[in-house]
Amino acid sequence: MRHCINCCIQLLPDNAHKQKVGCRGGLQHSHQACPTCKGENKILFRVDSKQMNLLAVLEVRTEGNENWGGFLRFKKGKRCSLIFGLIIMTLVMASYILSGAHQELLISSPFHYGGFPNNPSLMDGENPSDMKDHHYQPSVNNISYTKDYPSIKLIINSIRARIEFTNRQLPDLQDLKRQELHMFSVIPNKFLPNSKSPCWYEEFSGRNTTDPYLTNSYVLYSKRFRSTFHALRKAFWGHLSHAHGKHFRLRCLPHFYIIGQPKCGTTDLYDRLRLHPEVKFSAIKEPHWWTRKRFGIVRLRDGLRDRYPVEDYLDLFDLAALQIHQGLQASSANEQGKMNQIIIGEASASTMWDNNAWTFFYDNSTDGEPPFLTQDFIHAFQPDAKLIVMLRDPVERLYSDYLYFASSNKSADDFHEKVTEALQLFENCMLDYSLRACVYNNTLNNAMPVRLQVGLYAVYLLDWLTVFNKEQFLILRLEDHASNVKYTMHRVFQFLNLGPLSEKQEALMTKSPASNARRPEDRNLGPMWPVTKKILQDFYGPFNARLAQVLADEAFAWKTP
Repeated sequence: MRHCINCCIQLLPDNAHKQKVGCRGGLQHSHQACPTCKGENKILFRVDSKQMNLLAVLEVRTEGNENWGGFLRFKKGKRCSLIFGLIIMTLVMASYILSGAHQELLISSPFHYGGFPNNPSLMDGENPSDMKDHHYQPSVNNISYTKDYPSIKLIINSIRARIEFTNRQLPDLQDLKRQELHMFSVIPNKFLPNSKSPCWYEEFSGRNTTDPYLTNSYVLYSKRFRSTFHALRKAFWGHLSHAHGKHFRLRCLPHFYIIGQPKCGTTDLYDRLRLHPEVKFSAIKEPHWWTRKRFGIVRLRDGLRDRYPVEDYLDLFDLAALQIHQGLQASSANEQGKMNQIIIGEASASTMWDNNAWTFFYDNSTDGEPPFLTQDFIHAFQPDAKLIVMLRDPVERLYSDYLYFASSNKSADDFHEKVTEALQLFENCMLDYSLRACVYNNTLNNAMPVRLQVGLYAVYLLDWLTVFNKEQFLILRLEDHASNVKYTMHRVFQFLNLGPLSEKQEALMTKSPASNARRPEDRNLGPMWPVTKKILQDFYGPFNARLAQVLADEAFAWKTP
C-alpha cells in the first residue's frame, strides 16, 4: 500500500489563516480543508504581518505498512528536496525567533524558547551580564531614539512653559512646635557660649550599669551600627559631668551640615574634611534623621516604622561631645571662657532635597505644596548653622545616580527609556500642579524610575534661602573639586574658620584618592547616549540658568561649549 503526501508550505499574512492547518493524503483520514488554500495540501505558518512566498514541495512515499516512526526510504532526489526544504524552514523560523519578533507561529515548535527580553538594549541572544561588551558600539536603538527626539522635545517644552519659581509661605514658629512637641522639649533655646558647636548639658538619671543606647533605634534596626555603639558605650561614662550629686551629659548638634546632593562628591568631601583635627562628624556618616528617620522611614517602599526620637540622633554625636567636654573642663581650669575649637559636622546628602515624608504627617496645604520643610526645623533650633552644598552637572549626576542605584539590566538604552518615562510623569504633574508641588510630590517621586527631581537644584536652594542667609552657604561644584582638590578644601577651611594644617596633614588630605568613585563594572557600561544627554540638557537648562543667576556664577549653568 502506497500513500503519497504532498505538502505545500506557504507563509501567509496574519488574517489569512486563523490556526487552520489542512493536509490531505496523510495517514490521518479526518481533516479540515483550509478555505484559503482552496483545497490544496498546505501547512500554514503565520510569521509577522508580511506575506512571504516560500514554497517547498515535499513528496514522501512509504512502503507497505511502514509508519512515520519507521525508517523512510527516499529516492536521492526526493531526499535532497526534503533536506533542503527543512533547512529553509529552520532558517526562517530561527531568524524570526532570534530577531525578537513577538508574533507566534501557528504550529508549535519542537524547541522551547524563553521569553523575549523587554530591554531593547539586549542584542540577539545577549544576556544582561554581557551588555558591557557592546556599549561602545553603535546602537540601532540610539538611532531610533534620535528619531523620537522631536516628540520628547514637545514634552520638555510643555514642562518649560509651566516653570514658575514662586516664593513659599513660611510657617509660624508655633506651628512648628505643634508638629514636633517632643523635639522642642529636648533641644534648648540657648547653647553653651564657649563652644563653637551648639552644645548643652542635660541631666542623666541612669546608673552606671545602665546601657544608655539600649533603646537607640539606629542600633535596633541596623546591625552595622552595633560596633559603632559599642565604642560609644565604652566612652560614655568618661564624659559625664558631676555636680550636686547628679550626673550630666553633654549634648550637641552639628555646627555645619553637608546637605547635598547625592552623587555629587559629598562622600569625598566628608572623607577629606574629617582628617582635620578640629572637625568631628557624627558616628554614622549619613544618619538621614531630619529627612527620614524622625518620621520612621528606613526605606520608604517598606512603609513606616517607629519614629526615631531626637535623643537617638543626639547619641550619634556623643564621641564628639566627649572631646568637647574634655576641652571645656580643661579650659575652665586654666583659661576661663576660652572657646573650644572643635566643630561637629553631619553629612546626610538627603537633607537638602528629601521631604517625601510630609504627606504622611502634615496636613496638606493648598495646591499640594508641603506646609513644612526640613530647613524650617533646623533653622528653628540653629539659625546660625553653616551649610555646605556640593553640586555637579545634573545631567551627569542623574546618570551616575542611575548606575549606582539600579540593580540589574543597566545600560544606556535602559537609562534612556527611564528618562523618557520620568519626563512624561513629571509633565503630567505639571499640567495640574505648581513646580514646587511636583518637586515635593512623594507619589510622583516614587513613581519616576530615575530621580529626575534631585537635579532641580534651584528649586531646593531657593526654598532654603527663604529661611537661611546666603552667607551661611558654601556651594561647590564637583567639577572644580575634581580638578583642584587643594583649592576646594582651602575654601571649606576658610568657610568653617578652621585652623591651618601642617604640610603633612594637608598632603594626606589632598592627595588621597577620590572616595565613592564609579565602580569598574559601571564604567564599563560607557556613557549615556548623546540623544539622552541632549534631552536632559534641554530639561535642566532653565533650572541651571536660574541657579547661575541666584549664585551670580555662570559656571553653575553647565553650558556645553
